Amino acid sequence: MDVEQEEMQFLGLFGICKEAYKLIFRWRKIFSQITLSLILPLSFIFLAHMEISNLLKRKIIHSEIQLDETRAGTSRYNKLSQVISSERSYWWLFRVAYFTFFLILSLLSTAAVVYTIACIYTGKEVSFKKVLSVVPKVWKRLMVTFICSYVAFFAYNFLAGLVFILWWVLIGDTSFGMPIFWVIFILYLVGSCYLIIIWHLASVVSVLEESCGFAAVVKSQALIKGKMVVTSVIFFVLIVSSCIIQLVFQLLVVHGWRVAMVSRISYGILCFLLLFKLILFGLVIQTVIYFVCKSYHHENIDKSALSNHLEVYLGEYVPLKSKDVQLEQFEV
Repeated sequence: MDVEQEEMQFLGLFGICKEAYKLIFRWRKIFSQITLSLILPLSFIFLAHMEISNLLKRKIIHSEIQLDETRAGTSRYNKLSQVISSERSYWWLFRVAYFTFFLILSLLSTAAVVYTIACIYTGKEVSFKKVLSVVPKVWKRLMVTFICSYVAFFAYNFLAGLVFILWWVLIGDTSFGMPIFWVIFILYLVGSCYLIIIWHLASVVSVLEESCGFAAVVKSQALIKGKMVVTSVIFFVLIVSSCIIQLVFQLLVVHGWRVAMVSRISYGILCFLLLFKLILFGLVIQTVIYFVCKSYHHENIDKSALSNHLEVYLGEYVPLKSKDVQLEQFEV
């Protein structure tokens, strides 16, 4: 990295984005290899699932319409009922398969990018072969953190659901109730964005430190303090950009029946290119934010210790030990 750790705490919105861009451009060979092997398939699966899922849903809806127009008890009715059951089963199997592959590629991509940047930070020689050898071991730690984050998301949404139910029962759709609904809804979105930020930073912590799971989540909460505004703005822009790409793909490709086929293909390719670049940029940015937060809290990472713990020792990934790397206080 061009910026020393002691100075990274002063990086703002544009400084963090600039540092992420420099990392990708300067080390474009290794990041291109990671993109081709992991991020491109991840982007393709994400966009393809929207198209395939839509096709499966259309088949189910078409069969249900035919079922409604058929007399109950006839052989045709029974056959259509079986067809609908099969189509729904295929849809759920597809969803499970998609989620499984998407999760695996997402965690592997995160591990690859974070490990690569850590090697760059320590001045350690990094190769694509070495990254691939370490990533599967780091992936296990990321999986634990993801499960814990998912539990936190589930609990948050469950409580939010109770709040909305209470709003409906006690106030409801009234002139007084609607402003309260929008206040609750905005607070819900803010809370969701906060959890997303915590999860992304916890993923970096899981790769670079000994903490994983809920411990990594708690650690990321502590790190984000003091840099919440700039981090929130960055992740908000990334989330909005991702939503825009999804919306364009849905409108012009998935549901773009009135659009010429050549144009639909062109829009699909454009969304694909934008998405994989956004994913790579986002993964690099979240790692840079980790180092910025470390610097802000005056927690200096010992590069030599970090380099040693990034090694594969007897075939096992060795996470960073807090006594060695996690943090040495420095004077500002």
